[in-house]
Amino acid sequence: MTVDVLSKLIEVELKSVQWKRQPANLYEPIAYILSLGGKRMRPLLVLLGYSLFKNDPEKILKPALAVEVFHNFTLIHDDIMDKAPIRRGQPTVHEKWNETIAILSGDTMMVKAYELLVQVEPKYLARAIDLFNTCATEVCEGQQLDMNFEGQAEVHVDEYLEMIRLKTAVLLGFSLELGALLAGASEEQQQQLYALGIDLGMSFQLMDDHLDTFGDDTFGKQIGGDIRSNKKTFLLISALEHAKESNARALKQWIHTTGNDEEKVKEVTRIFLAEKIDELSRNKIQHFADQAMTILNELPGDASVKKILMGYIHQLNQRVA
Repeated sequence: MTVDVLSKLIEVELKSVQWKRQPANLYEPIAYILSLGGKRMRPLLVLLGYSLFKNDPEKILKPALAVEVFHNFTLIHDDIMDKAPIRRGQPTVHEKWNETIAILSGDTMMVKAYELLVQVEPKYLARAIDLFNTCATEVCEGQQLDMNFEGQAEVHVDEYLEMIRLKTAVLLGFSLELGALLAGASEEQQQQLYALGIDLGMSFQLMDDHLDTFGDDTFGKQIGGDIRSNKKTFLLISALEHAKESNARALKQWIHTTGNDEEKVKEVTRIFLAEKIDELSRNKIQHFADQAMTILNELPGDASVKKILMGYIHQLNQRVA
């Protein structure tokens, strides 16, 4: 199967999921955020992890969707915490409705994610729930670390990388691992796919950081949003660690500047470029992408599916080209 075929299976199955109609302001936000699209990367990785070992991925569409519903639940709550106005080029749920509705709609999605996840073969159920619980807890830990960083005067690159491993990468690792588990792959193979997902997730999140500053209108989020909010990303942390004295001083001044967002974005971006932080960012992205490719090359499984995964990793990595 191709990525396009798998993606269509996911979309058809997602549209078949039934949401209650009342109260409307609880369920409409759920339909709204799921209708905004996105890459559907996580359910796709579940199906690809499964397809390495078996050729009937339509059998596990519901647990694959569990990962997508859970992911969108985290987006609703993250957007509230980040006070983000835009998600996938459209107003965020809390902007379109309000924070109370967004919180409750997100909570409902978490319950629905469990309803979908438990629709696996009984012999895999306990392990699937255990892996999901571990992953979901780590995602929350990552989000809390992200929030903690806002009040910390100093954050180091290694601390930031651990935060995004938890907040973003573990869910991609779980997605591939879940697919392998449901296909009956060995524990070693499941762990290899989990490690592949971690590297892919690290690369992906670092690209998001990069595109927040160096992207264009196709990114689907407000360009320069991280700079405006002084978010401690790989770019900002690296710039603070490596910038020459004059640029470091100017950068710290801009961090404490409010009310001049457009000029702030322009000048901080200029400092990033002057200090070659954009190149440092690309190199770090490539580092994790290369590690993912190395693991994939060593994996057993269907050669055609491995080729699809290789192409997918390459495609994601080219977002910063």
